[in-house]
Amino acid sequence: MLGAVVNPISTVSSSASANQMATISSRNNLVLVSSSHCAHALQFLFSNYKFRTRQVFLGTWNGRRGGFPLNRGFRVFCQSKTEEMQIRRYSPFLESAFLDRNGAFVSGEWHAVPDIWRSSAERYGDRVALTDPYHDPPSSMTYKQLEEGILDFSEGLRVVGVKPEEKIALFADNSCRWLVADQGIMATGAINVVRGSRSSVEELLQIYDHSESVALAVDSPELFNRIAEAFGSKVVMKFVILLWGDKSSLANEGKIPFFNYGEILDLGRESRNSAPDFNDARQQYVHEAINSDDIATLVYTSGTTGNPKGVMLTHRNLLHQIKNLWDVVPAEVGDRFLSMLPPWHAYERACEYFIFTCGIEQVYTTVRNLKDDLRHYQPNYIISVPLVYETLYSGIQKQISTSSAARKFIALTFIRISLAYMEFKRIYEGTYLTRNRKQPSYLASVYDWLWARIVAAILWPLHMLGKKLVYSKIHSAIGISKAGVSGGGSLPPHVDKFFEAIGVKVQNGYGLTETSPVVAARRPNCNVLGSVGPPIRHTEFKVVESETGEVLLPGSTGIVKVRGPQVMKGYYKNPGATEQVLDEDGWLNTGDIGWIAPHHSTGRSRRCGGVVVLEGRAKDTIVLSTGENVEPVELEEAAMRSSLIQQIVVVGQDQRRLGAIIVPNKEEVLLAAKKLSIVDVNASDLSKDKKTSLLYEELRKWTSGCSFQIGPILIVDEPFTIDSGFMTPTMKIRRDRVVAQYKEQIENLYK
Repeated sequence: MLGAVVNPISTVSSSASANQMATISSRNNLVLVSSSHCAHALQFLFSNYKFRTRQVFLGTWNGRRGGFPLNRGFRVFCQSKTEEMQIRRYSPFLESAFLDRNGAFVSGEWHAVPDIWRSSAERYGDRVALTDPYHDPPSSMTYKQLEEGILDFSEGLRVVGVKPEEKIALFADNSCRWLVADQGIMATGAINVVRGSRSSVEELLQIYDHSESVALAVDSPELFNRIAEAFGSKVVMKFVILLWGDKSSLANEGKIPFFNYGEILDLGRESRNSAPDFNDARQQYVHEAINSDDIATLVYTSGTTGNPKGVMLTHRNLLHQIKNLWDVVPAEVGDRFLSMLPPWHAYERACEYFIFTCGIEQVYTTVRNLKDDLRHYQPNYIISVPLVYETLYSGIQKQISTSSAARKFIALTFIRISLAYMEFKRIYEGTYLTRNRKQPSYLASVYDWLWARIVAAILWPLHMLGKKLVYSKIHSAIGISKAGVSGGGSLPPHVDKFFEAIGVKVQNGYGLTETSPVVAARRPNCNVLGSVGPPIRHTEFKVVESETGEVLLPGSTGIVKVRGPQVMKGYYKNPGATEQVLDEDGWLNTGDIGWIAPHHSTGRSRRCGGVVVLEGRAKDTIVLSTGENVEPVELEEAAMRSSLIQQIVVVGQDQRRLGAIIVPNKEEVLLAAKKLSIVDVNASDLSKDKKTSLLYEELRKWTSGCSFQIGPILIVDEPFTIDSGFMTPTMKIRRDRVVAQYKEQIENLYK
């Protein structure tokens, strides 16, 4: 039995490295983390005198059952000379059933992201949480099964040797197994490093190496075989986990342990079933709760310019999103969501975590199957990027244009009427966006409101008729009965207005990987078109002058800065880059150009005050040789309204005028040329000169209302794709790579 005198007291800093924290040894001495709690340790020791060597003590302290709060600020244990105590880090509420059963104090609060699964399993146990129809085998999981899967996977990782704070690379695509692996890694206190399977070998290798990952969870044998040679010669992998597919298909030289998804679950389940009770387990481990400020994940930025940087997001960052997105998406139990974005992307990821706390069902789909799944599953919500809504818009427009002349006329007439109706409706509802700081007089506001109300009342019956005759068919084809949430890029105004006119609510939001990601979003009851909505809870915005940093008045354009609990910890191993974007007061420079709408108490903009409006990326700004600054997004969005243009990148840095690189929609271009009698009706192709001339006229037509006009254009036949490296995994064009690829051709445009 240990004597009453404790000598000496060993201390271990909570900021110790993963290797230092993995094991702690002492010779029959008291080990205390955080020397500030020495007095409490002695009080605990003498008030609980009956204890034995080789036990980890969690007795009674400050009147709490189980004694110590669940954090790493205070830890007391005693051990023999020969044993080495290992840290077993855990998600406190997720594993509360085990802890509570053995007399440890358990808080009902969420301290780590995986804690949400215990809450959801208790509330929605047998409800279907996930439907994954396109993997082999197709999968469906209830909330209880999902919680059990995460617990088994996390325990399986511990069995194969994963330690707290180690980095585990998770290179995989959207699926139920991705979610289980992601949360299983987090629940061990390890840090997952995420990326999709469509990234290049070089990018995946760079991410794995830079993050100092020690093991790999991979989507399929095909992906592993693609990266095996490069990885095998340049990095160390303790083991590899295969989420889908057969291990026999792997290029395995026998040097690395391989596990499939089922084997990790089996190892975890067996370990959990045979685990000793908490008292016996404390002889082997120091049980340590995950802290909210611990890093949960490294997310490497998409990298539209330059190399990706590793964004360190903490559990606190992500929990802020989980707790505060309901204002934006008031999901209810049983609502159905359609998921198709890369799950490692911060936007999809945070939204998934949040919606699973609401008891919804998520259905996984793909780009190829999206159209059919919208019709089949009739989702209440879809969370996606602007390109998806643009694709839906183009599909609807194409269907209308190929209808009979009478049906086409009827549909387009009703759409025009509905667009006008919604315009007047926004005026009398006070959601008509303006940047003018001068507030209209009360009399002018009353007249404006009355006129808009009268015109809207005249148009309303026709709008409702269009809803019954035309829009109802569109609704039955795409579902989205509650809302589509758009983020990860700029939503073109014509797409925004079109969906509003046909009665499909689209809520635009804004965020960055560095902000976990959502910082602002339009609300269901105040959906101000043209904006990204007001800040979400606990989030601050300011707009500053780019050179001086002076805070600008509402309505003035400048650099947007944000501050809030969701702002990242920093860039991994890159303090210089962190200091460039994050100041000592916690303000993050987003690199975006925008303004904040002024507050009006009367008039058509009375409900717009405080909403954020974005105009483009500061680093995308084109500076002409005349000294004029041009935001290319305005022109690109206008041009994309043409069915003849598939993709466009505006160029012109240091030139006298703007130019553009255009990927044409070949079928539509040929069809238009035949209609205009540019070529014979039996022609199967179009000459380069005729194609350029036709597209140039089309470009002028759609961009005539913009502040700047486009001069020379370069036609390229091959679309910009993810596989070619010209688009990010979230389907944004990598402007710098496109310009570099066509550098000579661009120079020739200006000769």
